[in-house]
Amino acid sequence: MIRSKKAKRERLALIIERLKEVYPSAECALLYEGDPWKLLVMGRLSAQCTDARVNIVCKELFAKFPNSKAMAEADVEEIEKIVKPCGLYKTKAESIKRSSEIITEKYGGSLPDTMEELLLLPGVGRKIANLILGDVFGKGAIVCDTHCIRILGRLGMYPETLKDATKIEFILRDLMDISEGSDFCHRIVTFGREVCSARAPKCDECPISDLCEARLRK
Repeated sequence: MIRSKKAKRERLALIIERLKEVYPSAECALLYEGDPWKLLVMGRLSAQCTDARVNIVCKELFAKFPNSKAMAEADVEEIEKIVKPCGLYKTKAESIKRSSEIITEKYGGSLPDTMEELLLLPGVGRKIANLILGDVFGKGAIVCDTHCIRILGRLGMYPETLKDATKIEFILRDLMDISEGSDFCHRIVTFGREVCSARAPKCDECPISDLCEARLRK
């Protein structure tokens, strides 16, 4: 494990620049069409579900309920029926409806732009809040999803046994330029799917293998 914070910062800066070269386009995998409310809904549905499935399900969902007002007025059973393929559908449908009610009534259909206000919305945790703050409002944000947690541990930024997303977010905030965070996390998702997968990482094809703590230990 890399010991000094300075060494970690230097290595992470190199990793960020290397992934920029490999993935010049840093795009969110959720196809929210630039609509902040849709990103919130899709972020909620993505819990324990693939982004690909969420994108498919939301075509029907947004065709029927195109904005927060329509979702707020919907019967929760109708929402459940559509989002069922995403799993945990009762809880997700309820929180999506309640969030839409608050966004419509309190914010006039627009999303708030602070972490504190976003976290007050039902079903919204730091992961979704950071996703919105970074992608929608262009603020410094780090989205600690499963790819981020797994890969940055392998790279030596913290022990691989650490799985606490909030702790990891603040570790990374201390190790990198936060303005890079949102794009970097999108690149990490693509990298995690294409190269550094959970069960069978393609270390021989990895563009940052020379910077990987786990690979250097082998």
